Amino acid sequence: MLRAPGVYAAQGDTFLLVSALRREGLAPGSRVLDVGTGSGALAVAAAQLGAEVTAVDVSRRALGSAWANAALRGKRIGVRAGDLLEPVRGRRFDLVVANPPYVPSPRESPPRRGIARAWDAGPAGRALLDRLCRGVPGVLGPEGVVLIVHSSLCGVEATCSTLERAGLRTQVVSRARQPFGPVMRARARWFEGRGLIGPGQREEELVVVRGARER
Repeated sequence: MLRAPGVYAAQGDTFLLVSALRREGLAPGSRVLDVGTGSGALAVAAAQLGAEVTAVDVSRRALGSAWANAALRGKRIGVRAGDLLEPVRGRRFDLVVANPPYVPSPRESPPRRGIARAWDAGPAGRALLDRLCRGVPGVLGPEGVVLIVHSSLCGVEATCSTLERAGLRTQVVSRARQPFGPVMRARARWFEGRGLIGPGQREEELVVVRGARER
């Protein structure tokens, strides 16, 4: 995937979510929203399945990368600049996919600029996750589904319970373990000090949480 400088590169979490997306059995013409699109890997995967895709990101470089990656594959996607769900307020989607920033950080608030805003998410790693989970039912259609990928370090139960309080039925549909990347390795001692990992642990579990409207 092409990406402009400072745009998050597709990695293990992206690929895990792409696999979960493909298992949803999207019908042609399904309305899909990709929140925090980055280089557009998820948006492109959905478009290749025949979906009508809208991609959202706070980074205009990311949106340009996503649009270009879709165009290079003969697909068109809509792009919207803005924070999480705000750019699509009032619209409804059959499927929402999200790979939001989720890495716990010593900083109290997520950064406003720079590449670190693609992963830093406050001390609990939930600065954006909780907002997303609370708001996503407002953009789901009658039988809408949301798929969210993140690390177990920031609380799988918290994601499920927040979605359930918002009226969705939840389950973990994918799990995968992977070694820490550079950002996680650099914070491993801090994670240990906060009790987020055990002594010497240098791998994490990625999960995809699925939330669906009750029928």
